[in-house]
Amino acid sequence: MPSSKPLMTASSGPIPDSIESALRTLETESGGINALAAALRGPLGATFAKAVDLIRNAKGRVIVTGLGKSGHMGRKIAATLASTGTPAFFVHAAEAGHGDLGMITTDDVIMALSWSGEQPEMKNLVNYSARFAIPMIAVTSNAASSLGQAADLVIELPKAREACPHNLAPTTSTLMQAAIGDALAIALLEGRGFTALEFAHFHPGGKLGAMLKFVRDYMRTGAEIPVKPLGTKMSEAVVEMSAKGLGCVCIVNEANEVAGIITDGDLRRHMRPDLLTASVDEIMTKQPKTVPPSMLATEMIEVLNTRKITTLVVTEAGKVVGIVHLHDLLRAGVA
Repeated sequence: MPSSKPLMTASSGPIPDSIESALRTLETESGGINALAAALRGPLGATFAKAVDLIRNAKGRVIVTGLGKSGHMGRKIAATLASTGTPAFFVHAAEAGHGDLGMITTDDVIMALSWSGEQPEMKNLVNYSARFAIPMIAVTSNAASSLGQAADLVIELPKAREACPHNLAPTTSTLMQAAIGDALAIALLEGRGFTALEFAHFHPGGKLGAMLKFVRDYMRTGAEIPVKPLGTKMSEAVVEMSAKGLGCVCIVNEANEVAGIITDGDLRRHMRPDLLTASVDEIMTKQPKTVPPSMLATEMIEVLNTRKITTLVVTEAGKVVGIVHLHDLLRAGVA
């Protein structure tokens, strides 16, 4: 129920009614998540573990189904499972009886979402599951419902109050459905050792896809690399730095192996009258951080942030093959 005493802020006086409403919603929904976590620490945990094993050992896919808001959550759960290495897709419970049952094979596992467990549109799908011995996991708040009675496993969600003041609009309940779906997906991901490289196969687009590319996809190569050999005069090195526009120059030995790097910061630290006539050997930072071309972009960004640098030399078998600058990553939408 709404509080009779308005909340206050330190600087702007009473909090608007809309903010109070939002806070009540979040508090109510967090109560549902806390109740779900408590249930998983109790009797629900054993059922959850069995569901994970059932899905992991299935030869086919996870068929997620539901109606209404549960259906919307089911689509999300199926998408999350599929993107994390568990083949899955959504079948609308009502459409199942009009031909979509043909999408489901005897190798699959059905996950049926229904808060009440009493939706008549589920009947055809439930009968199909029983007829062909297709395992069914019910996600419901009522294990004694017709859906719960028909299922092989019941993930019984704790009954929690909806955030809706009338306790009607699916809010807390759908959040709990989404949360248990996420929990299943991550448990399956971790159980099979699903790696970031595998994740990249399913996410080639957008910022996430950009972050799951490799150093070789962003590095500058060939003539774009600012590079000079040991023994070069600083005047030549500065010209190379300016020409390539990366604020650095890589120093290599006769075998094209990294000997050091000179950055704008090195120039400032070594500023002196004879700087331009000095040898790069005196000015360079020796043993700079290098990365392989096969490193993931996410790992590369972590290196840049941890070391507080903007440039990384890319090497393979000790030899310089490229260079990566933070600006290139920013333009690509990675950083």
